[in-house]
Amino acid sequence: MRLLGLAEADDRTVWNYARDRGFTLVTLDPDFADRAALLGPPPKVIWLRLGNQPTEIIEKLLRDHSEVISAFANDAAACLEIY
Repeated sequence: MRLLGLAEADDRTVWNYARDRGFTLVTLDPDFADRAALLGPPPKVIWLRLGNQPTEIIEKLLRDHSEVISAFANDAAACLEIY
């Protein structure tokens, strides 16, 4: 978010930015999963359920789940939870 100038943006602003540009949100924040359940996509949300971890751990988690993430991109679900 920092690279986009949204480091201090509220959840609604981030949500709208992602929605308007066709992005998927990848987050540790359950608020985005709640918003996805309430509003549906777009945007889609990938909710990482592992707490704060080093970048290397998150990268590995995403790579290990790449097939599930690819399938999620093409289905109707609003949120994908990854543990």
